[in-house]
Amino acid sequence: MRQSSLIVAVVTALGIIITAVILGNAIKNRNQAEDTIHVTGLGTKDFESDEIFWQGNFQAKSMDAKEAYSKILADKEKVKQFFISKGFSEKDINFGGVSVEKTFRTVYTQGEKSYETRSESIFDGYVATQNVSFTAKKNPELMSRIEKVADQTAELINSGIEFNGRPIQYTYSDLPGLKHSLIENATADAKDRADKIIRTADGKRGKLKSASMGVFQITGVGSNEEDSYGGNFDVYSKNKTARITVRLTYNLN
Repeated sequence: MRQSSLIVAVVTALGIIITAVILGNAIKNRNQAEDTIHVTGLGTKDFESDEIFWQGNFQAKSMDAKEAYSKILADKEKVKQFFISKGFSEKDINFGGVSVEKTFRTVYTQGEKSYETRSESIFDGYVATQNVSFTAKKNPELMSRIEKVADQTAELINSGIEFNGRPIQYTYSDLPGLKHSLIENATADAKDRADKIIRTADGKRGKLKSASMGVFQITGVGSNEEDSYGGNFDVYSKNKTARITVRLTYNLN
């Protein structure tokens, strides 16, 4: 009987010890999880685009497909000479392929009754379209020339050529390098924020526990556009602002 009581007492004591160890580790781990600080740093930089792309198209119309094609070839030569007169060389001018499409117009006729209206598509000829584009990379002089001529295409319209220019697009040649520098700046900013907070609270920063990066954003300088979940990538502003955030979690000693 005494032996059985002794065994029960030993088992009970072991159970108490094991429970105490488990609880102690749980409290320790909980305290470790709580003894952290989360900070977000911002890296930002204003920069000027060093690449430019601009394109437009012009059209010629005729009831005969061959005639529409002949007209667009004649207009192409006029367009080429126009750009050459503005200081471009032939190698700067990139002509795309010519497309020829049928066009139709809708004709409405009144039915026998006043509320009846019938519509019919009538063949309206062929439209030939020619694309032309310009690019410049790290060439300020050519970029300036493209920007200037984009505002002078009314001269082509006045000469009888239906020219439609699209907005200029601006990009940057070293986005990877820009992004890396922003990450470095954002990380340093987050670390500095953590140190300031910890010093104020008389604490001590421990090892880095985790790090995550936000979305790369590029907007026009001075833009109040909100950050996009998938990231912004402005191509219509020559002067841009790039930014990125970095979130760091440090242990506290």
